[in-house]
Amino acid sequence: MTVTIYHNPRCSKSRQTLELLREKGAEPNIIEYLQTPPDAQTLTTILGLLGQRPREFMRKGEDAYSANNLADAGLGDGQLIAAMVANPILIERPIVLANGKAAVGRPPESVLQIL
Repeated sequence: MTVTIYHNPRCSKSRQTLELLREKGAEPNIIEYLQTPPDAQTLTTILGLLGQRPREFMRKGEDAYSANNLADAGLGDGQLIAAMVANPILIERPIVLANGKAAVGRPPESVLQIL
């Protein structure tokens, strides 16, 4: 089984999720998404696996959210995805992909359902 985690090592939930995966015997492919952000197609695929719209998946408390006026209800999904690609700090974390499914590690235990 291949497991991938979109990880931010400075985030406690991301570190806890990575530790939990390892405790369960998975050695995931680690993508530090702030250094290597997903492209628009990858992000669209992840959102589809999660069953979420882009706005639901954004970290609204980040400065980039308000600085880019992303609360504007008139912005479409494509514009929000482009904003996340340009400002990956806006992407909710951590994201785990396994078995053709995706889960956000908030709380970390929520990723166990896809293993």
